[in-house]
Amino acid sequence: MTQVLVTGGTGVIGSWCIQVLLEAGHTVRDRLREPAMRSWLYAATPFDDDRLTVVRADLERPEGWDAAVSGCEFVLSPRPPCATRRPTTTTWWVPAREGVLRVLRAARDTGVRRIVLTSAFGAIGIGHPSRSTPFTEEDWTDVDSDIPPYQCSKTLAERPAWQFVRPGLSTVKPWRG
Repeated sequence: MTQVLVTGGTGVIGSWCIQVLLEAGHTVRDRLREPAMRSWLYAATPFDDDRLTVVRADLERPEGWDAAVSGCEFVLSPRPPCATRRPTTTTWWVPAREGVLRVLRAARDTGVRRIVLTSAFGAIGIGHPSRSTPFTEEDWTDVDSDIPPYQCSKTLAERPAWQFVRPGLSTVKPWRG
């Protein structure tokens, strides 16, 4: 089976993604907070311990990402880091933006076959006046409006990711593993 790096396995979406990947027989790398997460996964699905490895890569630092991604066919990045309250300066958002770009660069440089970044409506549809037309990939949440920190984080991480891939962007098709 394939090897997949999951960059946010401690989150709700990421933990479920890891469970599904393990159930499908894949080998998974993650930045897990052990042992609680590993215990939850053992309870959720049976898997060989050697199919789940922990890597040390920090979204705020460039070190470790090439090694974390090396040998993986796929990278799944379910969410940017998020604070529980809105910071007073924009310096907190740097890990969200730069972290996603670090992952994308490492994946590109090591030959990863596919990168999956999950999004949320919060990245495009918050802070706008009411409208009757659908939102598209051209729309972005207004980060200058009074919005929750998670939506701000999603937007500030996702916009540079789209700019990074835009030159070679093609229609995204669901990955069926």
